[in-house]
Parts: sequence; structure tokens; C-alpha cells
Amino acid sequence: MEDKSAVLVRCVSKEYKIGNATVRALEDLSLTVAESEFVSIEGPSGAGKTTLLNIVGGIEKPTSGQVSVFRQELTKCDEGYLAVFRCANIGFVFQSYNLISTLTTAENIAFPMELAGWPEGHIEKRTKELLRIFGLAQRANHFPSQISGGEQQRAAFARALANNPPLMLVDEPTANLDSKTGNIIVDLLNQLKQQEKTVLVATHDKRILALSNQTVHLREGKLLRP
Repeated sequence: MEDKSAVLVRCVSKEYKIGNATVRALEDLSLTVAESEFVSIEGPSGAGKTTLLNIVGGIEKPTSGQVSVFRQELTKCDEGYLAVFRCANIGFVFQSYNLISTLTTAENIAFPMELAGWPEGHIEKRTKELLRIFGLAQRANHFPSQISGGEQQRAAFARALANNPPLMLVDEPTANLDSKTGNIIVDLLNQLKQQEKTVLVATHDKRILALSNQTVHLREGKLLRP
């Protein structure tokens, strides 16, 4: 049978050294996400949600275990390969947005396309398209410090989608937003679901949980099984 999984996490643990202490962020965690599936990771602060997203995205390596994304085992890849793989396959939306402070909104959105080596004409056309789609055309030449939190979040989504990646990793996208702006983000996530993107989102927002094909519950680095 053909493997239709987008993400396979097998027996993953992650430990951090803090001084003389060892902190275990994830413990023997396994998870399967099918292609085009919308999966929510629910859990309190400190449960390990961000660590799990970072490991799935190849930003961090697990202490033990295996992670595969679209049949590519990331735990065996070097940093150079991972950078290229992420650029083509994974869009990140971080809780703190992580926009580059010295770049304008348009330049932040264009940045992944420049890394991917797209022609200048394509980058310009795609950037204008995303600015329009996300309602940021009037903020194209503003720096992150000059736009609101909701606008920064939309810019982060636009940047994450610049290369049209099949997998989106989204960390607490409505946590710092008011209800109205949060609704806009929920609508964006629903559009990604309708477009059959594979979405893995860390959230406690009931509006997002309602969109999910699968919700997993994370507590102290362990998945709770129903």
C-alpha cells in the first residue's frame, strides 16, 4: 500500500540541558499526519507543542526517535539539505511572528522566494498577489514595528505561503490577537483546509479545534490517547 502520510513521528524524545539539570520536553512520542489532514495539537503552556512543531519542521533534532516528512527522514539530513527541503515543502507561522525587523512587509514575504531562487518577475508578482490576498497592500512598505499584531500575523502567513508549501506548521496563531482579528486567522486556516494543505497547528482555540480532522492532546511531553 502506498504511504500517504505527510508526517511520521516515531518514538521521539527531546531533552534539553539547563545547567546541571536535564529537562525532557517530549517523551517517546509517536504521531501520524496524513496528506491534506488538518491536525490540532492541544495542551497547556510548557506541554511541548512548540518543540514538536520545531522537530517536525527540522528546526530542532530529537534526542532520540525518527521524523519523516513526505517520506524524507529529516533526522538523517544535514543542515544544508534541511534548509532547502524546508524552503520547498514547509511553511512556518511562529507564535511571535518572527518577521525580519529590517525588512518591509513586502520584503519579508519575498524572502523565502529569494532563498528558493525564483526569478525576479515571479517574486514580484507573487508578493503583490499575497499582499492583496492578506489585505496588506497598504502596508507593503511598512516595517514590522509599524504594523499591528494582527497585520504581523497575516504577514507571517503570507510569508509562509510564498513558496506554496504542501505542509503548514502553525504555532498558537490566535493567542496574541483580539477576537475579531482572531476570526480572520481562523478563516485563513479554514481556507488552507479547503485547499487541502496539510496543516499541523498548536492551539487551544476552540474555533480552530472545530476545523480539525484530528486533535491530539499533549501533556508534559506525552500524547494522551483517547
